[in-house]
Amino acid sequence: MIKKPEFTRADVDIIRREEMYKRFFRVEKIFLRHKLFEGGWGKEIGRELFVRGEAVAVVLYDPKNDLIGMVEQFRVGALNEPNGPWCYEVVAGMLEEGESPEDVARRELIEEANIVPYAMEYICNYLSSPGGCDEKLHLFCGLCDLSQAGGIYGLPEEGEDIRFHILAADDVFAELLNGAFNNAAALICLQWLQLNRARLRVSASSE
Repeated sequence: MIKKPEFTRADVDIIRREEMYKRFFRVEKIFLRHKLFEGGWGKEIGRELFVRGEAVAVVLYDPKNDLIGMVEQFRVGALNEPNGPWCYEVVAGMLEEGESPEDVARRELIEEANIVPYAMEYICNYLSSPGGCDEKLHLFCGLCDLSQAGGIYGLPEEGEDIRFHILAADDVFAELLNGAFNNAAALICLQWLQLNRARLRVSASSE
């Protein structure tokens, strides 16, 4: 059994915060000190934090037809990637005030893929880059019929231009680690699906 970390939030002393940037995203500089493994408190340090909040990502799977739904869209952070800045991703979106992660998942599935799943499974949550960002992602698998799915979606008023692809599961898993899916949410969701694929197919065939 893995023990929890020795220290908690109570072992961090926030001295002051400075807002460095605020538009769609926000950047703060936090001055703090924290307890040390060898005892006592460390000296004051400053750390920049990219304040992004919580988000949701959903991999779509059709267990009866063994199909996976992936979205493709332009990403500015991938401008210098060998395969170019259009990325294969799972459906994703940010939490807004008052929403639950599953609320966001269902909203984004309609906006980005025009899909209403018949069941959802929670996979896990993770921090995308805790060294300098507070973003936390909640991952789901949405079970659905993808036999007639596909198309171009997104909200034009938000600059979205999203193509929804339907892919054979065998093809996806054959390409899983060769760079075609070069973002953490997609990789984690797809690896979970690879581990749970047989169970989901058996369950679907018995219904």
